[in-house]
Amino acid sequence: MAPKVKGKPKPSAGGGGGGAAAAAAPGKVAAKGGAEKIAGAGPGAGAPVGPSLDDLFKSLDRHVKNNDYKQVLKLTDDILKLSQGDKDAVECKVVALIQLDEFDQALSVIESAPGLDLVFQKAYCLYKRNRLQEALAALQNAEKNASVLQLEAQIQFKLGNFSACIGDYEKLLQKQQKIESDEVKSNVIAAYVSGGRSQEVPAVMDAMKVSARNNFNLAYNAACALTERGDYGKAEEHLLLARRIGQEALIEEEFLEEDIEDELAPITVQLAYVQQMQGRAAEALESYNAFLKKKPQDESSIAVASNNLIALRGARDLFDALKKFDKLFEKRSGGQKMQFTEKLESRLSARQKEAISFNRMLLLLHSNKLDQVRELLPFFLDTFLDSEVPTLLSASLAIKEGKSGRAEDILNQYAIKHPKNSTAAYLACAQVAASSGNYTRAADCLEKIVDLQHKLGMVATLVALRERAGNLKAAEAVLDAAVLWWDNHMCDDPAVVEHLTQQAAAFKLKHNKLEEAANLFQRLTKSSSSVVRAEALNGLVCSTAYADPAKAESYEKKLPPLPGLKNIDVEALERAAPVTSSTKRARGVDDSDKKVGDEKSEKARPKKKRKRKPLYPKNFDPANPGPPPDPERWLPKRERSSFRPKKSNKRVVPIRGAQGAAANAPSHTTASGATRSGPAAPVASAAKPAPEPPKPTSSSSQKHKKKGRR
Repeated sequence: MAPKVKGKPKPSAGGGGGGAAAAAAPGKVAAKGGAEKIAGAGPGAGAPVGPSLDDLFKSLDRHVKNNDYKQVLKLTDDILKLSQGDKDAVECKVVALIQLDEFDQALSVIESAPGLDLVFQKAYCLYKRNRLQEALAALQNAEKNASVLQLEAQIQFKLGNFSACIGDYEKLLQKQQKIESDEVKSNVIAAYVSGGRSQEVPAVMDAMKVSARNNFNLAYNAACALTERGDYGKAEEHLLLARRIGQEALIEEEFLEEDIEDELAPITVQLAYVQQMQGRAAEALESYNAFLKKKPQDESSIAVASNNLIALRGARDLFDALKKFDKLFEKRSGGQKMQFTEKLESRLSARQKEAISFNRMLLLLHSNKLDQVRELLPFFLDTFLDSEVPTLLSASLAIKEGKSGRAEDILNQYAIKHPKNSTAAYLACAQVAASSGNYTRAADCLEKIVDLQHKLGMVATLVALRERAGNLKAAEAVLDAAVLWWDNHMCDDPAVVEHLTQQAAAFKLKHNKLEEAANLFQRLTKSSSSVVRAEALNGLVCSTAYADPAKAESYEKKLPPLPGLKNIDVEALERAAPVTSSTKRARGVDDSDKKVGDEKSEKARPKKKRKRKPLYPKNFDPANPGPPPDPERWLPKRERSSFRPKKSNKRVVPIRGAQGAAANAPSHTTASGATRSGPAAPVASAAKPAPEPPKPTSSSSQKHKKKGRR
């Protein structure tokens, strides 16, 4: 498997295998309609030293209107010192903490005031802390007003429950005849795109009376809908529009250039993805690299761009690719090694997480890091329960280990347990079987995919597999069934039926089913295409020539003349052609008919020299030549490389002193230098060069070698 592409449904990122590039998330879902700002409250009782409650609330109202939430927080603390548990002060403090992104503190304040109705604020804080199930549970008993429906929809979106998310938005549209917020409109479109209902987006946009030109988020989400539908040309136009509108709007708001790039990062990555899906790989590669070199702050866009870049490169630069992926994961307290970083965990969609995790596992497989794959696979299986991708990874690991039978068992078990999701499993199983040479088993797996049974590619593959397996009857049955099915279901598209009929007729002709082939070719003579009719007549000539030559001649006369052959003299063409010796013999050309010029030309040709057989010595067998002769046999002994001069025995210790005295009683040595006194301490021996091959020597002794003439 080649490494897979993120976001798109699989051909690779889409149909089967394969490899796969990825779209960025189809819209930013951000909870903006959080807690309402609350200002003003009745004066408190009593008049303590310092500002009165009335003055504090007036000051609080002024800072709330100015969005000065740090001062709001300070004033609410002062109010609560004077009037503990004041409902308005507590609520304003919670809102201020939310606006300052202090969600944990806001939750603490809410928990300390159980008597107040702060369910919405609590759910919003839990949502922002990515405690989605708790947030959803908190909203169960809340009144379903517009704010609650919007927050509930966003929580469902984060959880990947797109049907429930769309249902909440539909209720919101029923409650509010007209939605004013462009942000909510963007979120509605994002829900439809992520829920696989991109076809409905134009109608939804018309119902909300919104256009892609309203703001860059709407244009971006509309482009994502077009991308999901495979209309990459229009998607690119919408993305360019989104970038232009976004740049103009952010420049008016006096954003810095770096901040503008960060805000428009999803659009940049999506443009590169669209280029990639259009086959413009070089442009996409350049776009991804240029984006990553700028070191943007948007981590989710960095993750998507890195994944798509790795998918584009394939199995090259594996070490660098794994380093890029390792930056996206972290090992937290749970000990899992496939947990995304905290920021990515909350910002990436479930489909994006699956694609990135899958590509990382593929890289580990390509790098032969099978131990890591075995370690991470259980986590992958537990995380993506509804996906067939973990099963494909398990089968790939088994194949890497040389256990193709186990891979087939894994895929078959999954296909039986999940019949609705069995297509990818059966395709992979067929590939494994075909790779191991079991073509019958591969064809049986493909025939279990009912939805693809009569697709042209499937028909061609099945016929090829049955033919490889030697089952021509089954291959012929596949073609006949396909022709019949398309003939009954595609009357408005005769081109497909004609193509299949041509293939079936050619197959029968190839395997000598001449009568059946003739019948199919006869059907094709009624085609509206002159090319198809001509090919059918040609097929009729071939299929009837053996059984009915007269009919074959009648068909041959109906063949259209070949263009450009009307004014050609065939006899002149034959005379002009060079005559070879074999042609002369076939035509019975006599030597007497040769022209003088031909004789001269033949005499002028250089004669080929006959190769002489090499002369070997007597009794020499070229098949068993024996060892090669010594190339230095002609040199004097002292000049040969194997010559070693005699050495004097320097190891003998000279005797000094009186005759018969011992020289410090040395141990006696043998000729090899090993001592007889006892074993020495073991030492590592140095490496020795390989010995040279033995050289042939004379049969006479070296000491009594006779001096011969040279």
